[in-house]
Amino acid sequence: MTTTFSRLPRETLEGMAEAGVQIFECYRLLAKHGENIVGEVLKGQGTFYEYDHCPAGDVYDPETHSQYYYHAHRTGEHGHFHAFLRDHGMPNGLRPIEQTRAAFMDERDDKLSHLIAISMNQAGFPIALFTTNRWVTADNWYVADDVIAMLDSFRMDMAYPSLPVNIWINNMFSLFRPQIEELIRMRDAKIAGWAETHRDQDVFEDRELSITSVRKISVERQLGRVHKALAQKAGALGHGSAELERPSAGK
Repeated sequence: MTTTFSRLPRETLEGMAEAGVQIFECYRLLAKHGENIVGEVLKGQGTFYEYDHCPAGDVYDPETHSQYYYHAHRTGEHGHFHAFLRDHGMPNGLRPIEQTRAAFMDERDDKLSHLIAISMNQAGFPIALFTTNRWVTADNWYVADDVIAMLDSFRMDMAYPSLPVNIWINNMFSLFRPQIEELIRMRDAKIAGWAETHRDQDVFEDRELSITSVRKISVERQLGRVHKALAQKAGALGHGSAELERPSAGK
């Protein structure tokens, strides 16, 4: 599935373009002292071990109820960010679907939804987006439409652990919003198909299914597509204006 950027509203494309500007500004500021996004989030955390959440205790904004952490355990990447929204930050009326009970649900007093994961390379730049099965991230399962409705509520409005990292992750949600929505819908389709062919298993706790959708990304390529779509819209607008000024036949 490929997003057709030319079909996106101009306002959406302009917001994506601005998000790209903000992302590159974060890179520029960090590079001035030899740092990158991953280095910033690992700073002061001691030895980095597989599966350890960094920073320790995760990053949680008590006003927006957004949360993320970084860890590593997969080949082909340095590590990845997992981003969540807790129920107090969700739009009103959203409820998890009826689902099997897992032990982790009794270890907390609220609900949360995994939104997206961002895979990073050794140089500290994003290379892929992916979604996961419930057991991977110990969250509550909301349908795709509800998870998509949560995306606008994710915002890290704080300086800890790094202001550039928080600005970066906020703008990653904006720049790659079309792909994130597609991946969330693909996630539900994967779960439904898996449940149909593995009826003897609890699909949400089946260890054979971990990654439910994935797509490689590039900030540079994404911005190129955004600018091309904006240019096409500008050209179409100019063409349309000329048509309006052209006299009709016989006048």
